[in-house]
Amino acid sequence: MRNGGRLTGAARLAVAACLVVAGGLSLALPAGAESSPRATVPWLQLDGVVDPFVSDYLQGAIARAAEDPAAPAVLIEIDTPGGLLSSMREITQAILASHVPVICYVAPQGARAASAGAFVLLSCPVAAMAPGTNVGAATPVGISGAIGSEKAVNDAAASIRSIAETYGRDPDVAESFVRDASSITAEEALGAGMIDVIAPSETQLLADLNGMRVTLADGTSTTLDTSGWVLEEQSMGGFVGFLHTLLDPNLAFIFFWLGLILIVIELIVPGHIFSGTVGTILLILAVISFGLLPVRLIGVVLLILATVAFFVEVSAPGLGIWGALGLVCLVLGGWFLYDRAGGVEVSPLVIIPVALIVGAFFGLAVAKLMKVRHMPPPAGREAMVGREGVAIGGGLHPEGIVRVASEEWQAIAPGARIATGARVRVTRIDGLVLTVEPVADEHAPAATPERKGNPV
Repeated sequence: MRNGGRLTGAARLAVAACLVVAGGLSLALPAGAESSPRATVPWLQLDGVVDPFVSDYLQGAIARAAEDPAAPAVLIEIDTPGGLLSSMREITQAILASHVPVICYVAPQGARAASAGAFVLLSCPVAAMAPGTNVGAATPVGISGAIGSEKAVNDAAASIRSIAETYGRDPDVAESFVRDASSITAEEALGAGMIDVIAPSETQLLADLNGMRVTLADGTSTTLDTSGWVLEEQSMGGFVGFLHTLLDPNLAFIFFWLGLILIVIELIVPGHIFSGTVGTILLILAVISFGLLPVRLIGVVLLILATVAFFVEVSAPGLGIWGALGLVCLVLGGWFLYDRAGGVEVSPLVIIPVALIVGAFFGLAVAKLMKVRHMPPPAGREAMVGREGVAIGGGLHPEGIVRVASEEWQAIAPGARIATGARVRVTRIDGLVLTVEPVADEHAPAATPERKGNPV
């Protein structure tokens, strides 16, 4: 009540109580009343070859997301030419068994989900692609050529049909990826019902998925509320990522020839342990990459023929015919090394420089190395024989000191006196004593025959 324009004591107490309550509510409500909690979505990258490093990385991230109540989903961005069948199966099994939705997104523009990547994309309950991307070409390919065995093809076809049927996608289109090595664009995939959405960016993708009803592989359903999602990029890790990066078609081609060059240097000029070791490691990495990628038999045969031709040119140099044949086989081997239909290839920008370097090495450098091989060994006591030096410390009468190879030695010159500064040549070494003889030099003091007995 007001009394003459003023609040009574009871009224003042009531107002103060209201202010206290309002202040308490303002402190207690902001976290929940002003905005809803933001959900963190792991953002993973399937980039490059599908190998055991990628498999462990994706499986671990999906398992952690399932245990994290703040992770409503997992986003996997795909750009892969394919890879190892066993690693692909491990990834698809982890996705199919996941209790949180896994969103697979082929991006950025120009990316592809080829071979093993097609299996991974179709195994996700939510499949998306960016414009200008493609999916397919999943025929099993190995060292035997462009197409695997009938058993392997049948197994892969049954597997991809089963994955497609899990989410109600067209199994016939999925099977064509394997049996016909077909590849379709993002627009064609959306029209065939193989994917759910086409989005140019991750931001637009989340906006398009908001409110979508998603059914997981185990039959449970959930509605995506992407309004509060925050993408948190989770990398593979420094060292593991470095090992994964090494498994690249271009690097495998480079490692093969660089490793071969280093091993040839070790064989021609023994003692270069470093070059031999590094060359062996590079060759092993190249072979591992060949095993993980769709290598074609014709490409491997051409690389072997190129190697043989270069070695023939080195052992029997002539008009350079073998060297020219080796270069031709090298270029063709790089071009046909992989199944290019699946998007795996050695870039011409890599093939040409490698061909020039290898040709120069076998055509020029090897000849120089062969000359070095036939030179006397640079170290060791036996290498002292035949070397020249100079007499010091008063000369040899017939014993004294000589300097050979920048070192001072005890020496003896049988039957001769050699003055200080005269040139000498080592004829023998016994322990730490050199036997020397004078070297004719018109500018050096002449050596005089040693006289026996008393002078006249």
